[in-house]
Amino acid sequence: MNAIINNLEIIRTKSSKIKDVDFDNLKFGQIFSDHMLLCHYKDGQWDAPKVVPYQSINLDPSAKIFHYGQAVFEGMKAYKDANEDVWLFRPMDNYKRLNISANRLAMPELPEDYFMEGLKALLKVDNEWIPKQDGSSLYIRPFIFASGGGFHASPADEYTFIIATAPSGAYFSGKVKVLIEEKYSRSANGGVGYAKAGGNYAGQFYPTQLAVEKGYQQVIWTDDNTHEYIEEAGAMNIFVRIKDTLITGPTSDRILDGITRKSIIELAESEGIAVEVRKLSVHEVVEAAQNGDLKEMFGAGTAAVISPIAGFGYKGTDYDLPELENSYASSLKQRITDIQTNKAEDPFGWRFKVE
Repeated sequence: MNAIINNLEIIRTKSSKIKDVDFDNLKFGQIFSDHMLLCHYKDGQWDAPKVVPYQSINLDPSAKIFHYGQAVFEGMKAYKDANEDVWLFRPMDNYKRLNISANRLAMPELPEDYFMEGLKALLKVDNEWIPKQDGSSLYIRPFIFASGGGFHASPADEYTFIIATAPSGAYFSGKVKVLIEEKYSRSANGGVGYAKAGGNYAGQFYPTQLAVEKGYQQVIWTDDNTHEYIEEAGAMNIFVRIKDTLITGPTSDRILDGITRKSIIELAESEGIAVEVRKLSVHEVVEAAQNGDLKEMFGAGTAAVISPIAGFGYKGTDYDLPELENSYASSLKQRITDIQTNKAEDPFGWRFKVE
């Protein structure tokens, strides 16, 4: 471990905002904790990270984040159990994926101890911001962006790494209705779809807006070439249950290697649920809906964990999914959240205690 991390600088806020927060009525990602982790990259190396009061960022108008979109991020959560212990869920997977994303956008990778030790220090300083209420958590947003300036179309020479946190309630409430996309694409072969790059999400907003105008809440993305294969659901990975088999698409240049996705696959297999990781055609899904074999569809991601889909639209026709008492979505979500919040055994070694 870098020696400087052992003496990480902490600058505490002079006035906490926590007394103004209603922890029983938290929206998602709209209230921010007192502190954040801050670190700069300059002259070919990262300086020492430090915990500072949550604050605005001062950037030159020529900062390359504004012009060439070099920005990557992660989404994580911290949980507090009945004993006031604090837990993370598979944090090293987030760290590794952040660097995979940074590498794809020609950005410098972050040292492991800067990420992990910096995050632990931040969570200790803002321990009281971690909600105890069921269904709530401290949402954690690590991100790196190009802060170096210049109008030349090239990678920046300076970058900023920040971890900001937000006590949050549920991301989605209830089931959503989705539209299978026939024209627009989330990403393409050889592109940056597998990275958590900000531009991936910006490109989703317009097609999603069009779907909302038609009465849907989200878009089901299809492949960029033929639009024949199911790929992702909004900003999440997607699972489809046909009969008693759970199906999800393989990761690729276009599909994010979701941490919740991987966890669902392992959990389902451990419970004896048949899981297939393969290409899934729109035709197969529509046919299963027509003959009654389509039992469930749900999105999977850090923010929502699992978001059930009530129905989908395709080529002007709507298809409703059945209401199930014992759905895979509800049982798998319960299993994951129980592990995350230290309410159940963790046979997979996913849970990480912040000490």
